[in-house]
Amino acid sequence: MPDLHTYDYAVVRVVPRVERGEFVNAGIILYCRSADILSARIELDEKRLLALEPVLDLDAINVALATIPAICAGGANAGAIGLLSPRERFDWLVAERSASIQTSPVHSGRCSDPDAAMEHLLIQMVRRPVNGIVGVEDR
Repeated sequence: MPDLHTYDYAVVRVVPRVERGEFVNAGIILYCRSADILSARIELDEKRLLALEPVLDLDAINVALATIPAICAGGANAGAIGLLSPRERFDWLVAERSASIQTSPVHSGRCSDPDAAMEHLLIQMVRRPVNGIVGVEDR
């Protein structure tokens, strides 16, 4: 039986009008200490977002979302936050905030392959189901 890793994850959300509380899931942040992984994948469905708020600065949203994988990668290119430990960067990324880019509460899971877990989470939480079938994309 393969070794199982425990991981924490949060769903990245774009909230176009914070006062309304509506959001579109746009990505996943995953931290697995035992596999030494902190990663994020962003897949923003701009059509879904524009359905909530037709007048939106998508360029600014995409720039903000692009910082998340950069912070996960760490290093000087991610600024001062990039110099923190992976756990500290994860905790900073998932901290509660009232802004247009937010995260869900942190959840935990177990897997033998963190990359496969990331893909599974994207299918389940971010990508839009087609005709009620999760995992099939209409892009």
